[in-house]
Formats: sequence, C-alpha cells, structure tokens
Amino acid sequence: MLFLHDIYHILLGMGQDNSYQLLQSIDTPEDLRRLRADQLPEVCKELRQKIIDELSRNPGHFGSSLGVVELTVALHYVFQTPYDRIVWDVGHQAYGHKILTGRRDAFCTNRKLNGIRPFPSPSESEYDTFTCGHASNSISAALGMAVAAMKHGENNRHVVAVIGDGSMSGGLAFEGLNNASSTPNNLLIILNDNNMAIDRSVGGMKQYLLNLQTSVGYNRIRYKLSKMFHKWGILNEERRKSLIRFNNSLKSMLTQQQNVFEGMNIRYFGPVDGHDIHALTRVLKEIKNMQGPKLLHIHTTKGKGFEPAEKAATVWHAPGIFDKETGERILADTKGLPPLFQDVFGNTLLELARQNEKIVGVTPAMPSGCSMNILMKAMPERGFDVGIAEGHAVTFSGGMAKDGLLPFCNIYSSFMQRAYDNVIHDVAIQKLNVVLCLDRAGLVGEDGPTHHGAFDLAYMRPIPNLTVASPYDEHELRRLMYTAQLPDKGPFVIRYPRGRGSLVEWQCPLEEIEIGKGRKLKEGKDIAVITLGPIGTLAAKAIRQAEEETGQSIAHYDLRFLKPLDEDLLHEVGRNFHKVVTIEDGVLKGGMGSAILEFMADNGYAPRVKRIGLPDQFVQHGTVKELYHICSMDEAYIYKVLRSFEE
Repeated sequence: MLFLHDIYHILLGMGQDNSYQLLQSIDTPEDLRRLRADQLPEVCKELRQKIIDELSRNPGHFGSSLGVVELTVALHYVFQTPYDRIVWDVGHQAYGHKILTGRRDAFCTNRKLNGIRPFPSPSESEYDTFTCGHASNSISAALGMAVAAMKHGENNRHVVAVIGDGSMSGGLAFEGLNNASSTPNNLLIILNDNNMAIDRSVGGMKQYLLNLQTSVGYNRIRYKLSKMFHKWGILNEERRKSLIRFNNSLKSMLTQQQNVFEGMNIRYFGPVDGHDIHALTRVLKEIKNMQGPKLLHIHTTKGKGFEPAEKAATVWHAPGIFDKETGERILADTKGLPPLFQDVFGNTLLELARQNEKIVGVTPAMPSGCSMNILMKAMPERGFDVGIAEGHAVTFSGGMAKDGLLPFCNIYSSFMQRAYDNVIHDVAIQKLNVVLCLDRAGLVGEDGPTHHGAFDLAYMRPIPNLTVASPYDEHELRRLMYTAQLPDKGPFVIRYPRGRGSLVEWQCPLEEIEIGKGRKLKEGKDIAVITLGPIGTLAAKAIRQAEEETGQSIAHYDLRFLKPLDEDLLHEVGRNFHKVVTIEDGVLKGGMGSAILEFMADNGYAPRVKRIGLPDQFVQHGTVKELYHICSMDEAYIYKVLRSFEE
C-alpha cells in the first residue's frame, strides 16, 4: 500500500503530466504500438524528460536509463510485449521500461518503501520477465526462455536479452553466449555498448567492441539470399551452419578483423546508432524473424540528453537530488558528520599501502563505490579494476597472494555471493593471504533485495581457514585492516555496512587486534547483549534506555569475530547469565546468533537466548531506518526485547 504522501504525489503528477502529451496516452506498450513511426521521436523526448523530472527529486539510477530511451521505445514498438520477452541485464537501464509498462504515474514512488521496486521484478509486472539486479545474467535467462518457447511450440514468441553497462565482461555472459551458439534457439541479444559500467568499462572487450564493424546492408542481402535458398530446397540446416562458418572466415580475412560473436556462429549486426529511433526500429523489424541466435550491437551514450550526465557519467550514475535546469547536484551538508565506512576503508588502504609495499587493491568495477579510487589515484600501478567479474577478482587476488603480494579485494556483500566457490577453492583451501573486504554488508536501503548484504555471515562462517570479522566503528575497521595485513594472517574477511559510521574523529593509531578476541563494552549482571558490527551502536543506545527506565543491569559484548569465536568470552556469558540477546545485521538462519546457540549447546549452557537479525525472507526496499523497523532490528525493538526480559 502506498503512503498518503505518495498517493498525493501521484495525483499531483497526473495533473502535471499534461505536458507529456504522447506519454500520457501510453498506459501499456499496446498504446505505444498504435502510434505512427514519425511520432516516436517525440515519445523518446517526453520519456527522457519524465525520467529527468522524476529523478531530480526522487534519486535513483540516472545515466543508464537515459542512455537506452530510444532502445526501450523501439523494443516495445516492434515486439509484442508482454508475450514477447525482454530480459534486461542490470535494472539500472529499466526506468523507461517501467514507465511504458503501466507504472508511469506510480514512478514517483520508485525505490520508496511500498512503492515500485528499484529493479525489474516479475512479482511487480508481467512485463518484467526476470529478476535483474546483478550483472551478466540476461543472456542465460533469455536463452532458457527461448528454448522453452521452442519446446512449447511457441515459434512466434520472440525473446530479447538486453545487456550493457559493462555486463559483457562478466563470465556468466560468456557462458550464456557459448551455450547459445550450440543450442537451437532464435534468441536476439542486444549489446548496449556505452563504454561504461558504473565506472568506465575496462579490459580488452571494451576496445574490441568500439572497433567492431559490420554492414547492415550486407546482412540484409545475406538474409534475403538465405530465405530464397531455403525456399528452393538448396539450403538445409547443416549446410547453413557450414556456410556460416565459411562466410565468417572469408569476411574475417577480407576485413582483417575477427568477429568473436560470428566465430561462435551467432549472427552479428551493427554497430547501430542507439539513439536513432528510426534506424533501431527498422533493424529490429528486419532481424526479429531470422532463425538462429543473433546479436545486435548498438552504441549509446550514458546520460544521453542531459549534458552534465553525458560529461560525467560515473558521477551521474546515481547522482542523488539535483536541479534539472542547472544540472547542479544538491548535496546534503555533511559537515560535522561521521565519515562513510567506504571512505574510511579507502583512506586506510592507502595509508597501509604506503607502509607495506606488498599491498595491492582489487575491485570488480566499483572503485568509486568502495573508495578504492583513493588508492588508484595515488598509486595507479597498485590498484586493479577487473570489471564486472567477481569470481575473477577473488581468484586473481589468490594468484597474486600465492606469489607474495597482499591483495585487499573489495566486493559488495551481495555480489560476493557470485564468487563463493572462488573463495573456497582458490583462497581458503590454500590459506592464502587475501583480505576480502565486504562493503554494503547488511541492509543497504533503497536498492532492495538484490543488493542487501544479508547472507555473508551465514555463508562465510562454515568455510575452514577463514577469519571473519565485523568492526563496531571506524576505529575498529582501521585496526582490523591493519591486523589483516600483518604476516601470515591467512584469508581474512572484513564486513561493514553502507553509509556513515558513528565517530566524527575517525582516525586513530593503527594497532593489532588479537584474532578471535572480542571485548566487553559494558559490565552488567542481569542480561548479556552480544552484538557483531556497527549495529552494536544501536544496541548501546537501547541498553542505556532500558537500564534508565527499568533498573536492569545489562552487559554489552562486542564479539568482533564470527570466526574464530571468542570462546573465553562466550564461556563467561554462559557461566554468568541466564538471559542473552544476540544482535546482528544479517540473516538469523546460520548467522552469529546460530553460532552462539551452537556454542552454548555444545558446552552444556542453557540460557534463554533471544536473537535479533534479518528474518527468513527477502527484505523489500526502503530507507535503512524504515527497514530496520520492519525487520524488528531498530533501537525501539531492541529496547522492547530488553524490557521483555525483565523478571
């Protein structure tokens, strides 16, 4: 259910949307398809302005959606959605899609609690064919749909995968391409080549795509000849494949350019100007009914139509609130506030790297998001952005560690899920000195269930040889980073949340923390509260309130390490307390609370234990404060639990 202010915004917006004369008439893509082709440029203009208008006051992913306005309109104009499937890769691109598919007037609630979701989701709309929030999955998912359509005899159903924003660098994209080349299907892959991920795209694939050329006219003639030969019975499927291989070899020789896609027997078309709506619709109509897998390569500009975003695409990926007339970003006054955890990480990493020549930094396409750009600017030869390739980032780090370097590999918690086997097989088994820094651990807010770092404590805890830690505050983060880079510490996981810490004076001496040792923050005799990570600062406030209002005596322990556990600390709790509360910013199933219950059971202790953490469900989007309340993890709920433990 939408909040009253959101409903008011919708009603207000409906009155204002009269300026969108064509867009206001489009409630579904069927309405779009009734328009004349010469009206499409105006639709694109209005759609782009709608995105600018809404995101200027309700922040979201800006540049990517502006870059695919023409493509979005062309796809829904040419294909019979929702029967035809469009599978988006990384929902950063999908705002225009949402607006054209029945969510125009509700778009003002995007990313708000109980509003429309931040990324495409089948549970929200039949036009959202597959969940997308992590990169590189579109080709595999769309191939599955294309094969299913053929198995069901739905040969008139078209399936389109739209991949871009650097997603082609992900290994899963190549796995999908490899399978598409050998499995009977009629999949269309659209490669939205904007030379960007969130930061600039990196790697050989980027340069290759920039140089790739193939004539659309040539492909048109080739298609017509193949249809004619099929009709005459000259060309069957086996001969067609042989001719494709011969043709591709001949074309590579004549053009002195090898096409990796056609080398996999995937028909290649392009590059095409992704901002020419008429060219896009024409090409899509020409190739949509071609048999076999095919790829349309388009060039777009991230942030197209808004000059500041075109000039600084990284900044305008998700710029926050801005003045749509001047392009000035409206930044909150952060004077006197604690720093972002990511900035403490970035500055501390540079400080450590200046002291330890073995240290290098690795990130999968997130140098700005995790603040590794601080190291990369000061020491460019010691920072590596490997593109959207989390598994590679971990194994690459393992390789460097094997021969004496000390990688700090920073990956968002929810993206680390994609590299789980690499952590086990390529780092933990060999006990390599790799520091895995998990940014965005716990609830992250408006990006929702695909981005919450909910599972890392539970999935890292069972892996042998790992040290798993979470800092209470900025000082503890610095000390843990210092400890992790000392000799022979083995694989070391440090997880910390998105957002600000609690200490304005965040700098402190770099001192070693004994591995597996927690600390007692406060004495008490009635209840023991055990926390892990920065959520402990909320617990401290609730403890103070409960003691003041109830007279209880409450001890507070900062566990620090989930692995290895501080057994001395837990024996002390087990011997002295009958009432224990555990608090963590992660899933309850298999997390820190589970570990403490296991310890108590294994050692013959039987306290009453109440666990606070994330429930066994995917948590929606909203502000972190709103989500903490919904998940019964906020200060008020902790206080309520402490009160309920009163004799």
